[in-house]
Amino acid sequence: MQTLRASDYGLSIALLSPAIVEVIDTLTKAGYEAYIVGGSVRDLLLGLHPKDFDAVTNATPSQIRDTFGRRCRIIGRRFELAHVFIGRDMIEVATFRAPPRQAQTSASGMVLRDNAWGTIQQDYARRDFSINTLYYHPQKNMLLDFCHALDDIQAKKLRLLGDPVQRFEEDPVRMLRVLRFAAKLNFKIDQPILDILTPDMTVLLREVSPHRLYDESQKMFSAGHLTELLPLLIKHHIWTQLFADVPLQVNAFIERAAINTDQRIKQGKSINPAFFYAVLLWEAYLKRLQLLKDKGLPDVEARTQAGMDALRRQALRTAIPRYSENFIREVWEMQPRLIEPRTRQIPALATHARFRAAYDFLYLREQSGDTGTQGMGQWWHDYQELSTDDKERAIQKYNRQLIRDKRKRVAEGHVVEDSPHNSADDTDEVILSIPDLASTRPAARRRASKNAEVARSIDNSLDHAVIASGKTVQNANHPITRRRRKPREQFQVEMGRNK
Repeated sequence: MQTLRASDYGLSIALLSPAIVEVIDTLTKAGYEAYIVGGSVRDLLLGLHPKDFDAVTNATPSQIRDTFGRRCRIIGRRFELAHVFIGRDMIEVATFRAPPRQAQTSASGMVLRDNAWGTIQQDYARRDFSINTLYYHPQKNMLLDFCHALDDIQAKKLRLLGDPVQRFEEDPVRMLRVLRFAAKLNFKIDQPILDILTPDMTVLLREVSPHRLYDESQKMFSAGHLTELLPLLIKHHIWTQLFADVPLQVNAFIERAAINTDQRIKQGKSINPAFFYAVLLWEAYLKRLQLLKDKGLPDVEARTQAGMDALRRQALRTAIPRYSENFIREVWEMQPRLIEPRTRQIPALATHARFRAAYDFLYLREQSGDTGTQGMGQWWHDYQELSTDDKERAIQKYNRQLIRDKRKRVAEGHVVEDSPHNSADDTDEVILSIPDLASTRPAARRRASKNAEVARSIDNSLDHAVIASGKTVQNANHPITRRRRKPREQFQVEMGRNK
């Protein structure tokens, strides 16, 4: 073990969050050992800014709770941890672990329970990668290095502690962590690790809980290095263990979405990991949709069922939460509505709760060369930049283009199929609804819509009277003749007033 002066390596309290400093200070004053450990120390040494800080101590979870009181909550069964809340920050505090006296493992060797407390010397040996074994005490300006971790950081090398086969069997998720660190830090993977990353080894991921794999996939999607990570998942045989029906390649759509996700993270914008799942499973959804349509299912029913089927199969690998499933399906099902919108529905679509995500999805499809978007990705992109008046003019222009396209198809003798903007009823609806857009009063729009409907009824009944033998015969379809009259008895009429 090497005991080093932390300031010699650029570490100082000024680089830390006040929350982690308070946790270490409180545990130390209570008579316990306490250190900052793991990826946060590694990132500080690399000149990066850690998103969070983890602490480790010789205090047991119950002792940590006694020290912090109501600010502490104990979680986990497989690995018992304490979450300490300092203001709005949460610090994860673990207890030094020792090799279990009686190991609880699965048939493949995966550790099922690991709550044997130990010393700091035992704890470092239980960690996975050498670069995560540095222990930092800010108040004492002390840095502990047990296994030449600083040398590996300087050499940019990912090295597992112990036998790689055994470490992967203990926790198969370490295979994902290897690739995530390699993509994030641009480190080279130690050769003994590469030698065992085979299809037979990666199958061990099937034994990991789908819920835990979903959490790990979220970390991969939100690390800001997805573009570099995806090829590694394919190269090292992990892709097929995570994604059920996704082709074994990074196609143009997936690549464009990965670049966009990384850019948003670098700009400090939020992301929804479910969005990238929608991108990954898009092709599987389309194949299932076509299969259901070929079987004769109506379009709406086929879309709903295809979405459920694609997500149900993916749930066998990663358990996507219900709210994320709903998000993904809504993004998928809004695609045809954005590609072929009914004119009077355009303003409402632009304010839909899922519009932004569905538009981003459509725009990325178009940027990646998908001709099925019919150029509507760019149309919606331009539409959002317009003023209110310009938006109305854009809608009118779009409506006129629909009419010209329909007339052209009719002139060419093409059969006009039913679609959101091709049917005769919808065309009439589009034309009549354009003046309504100029009014912002709901009551005025309702009156105009009602008047337009009455006008259509009258147009359909222009032949309400025909001349036959000099007498007018009313058409049975006329609105007046179709009105039902309530029969009345004589005693119901008194003094010229109906009752």
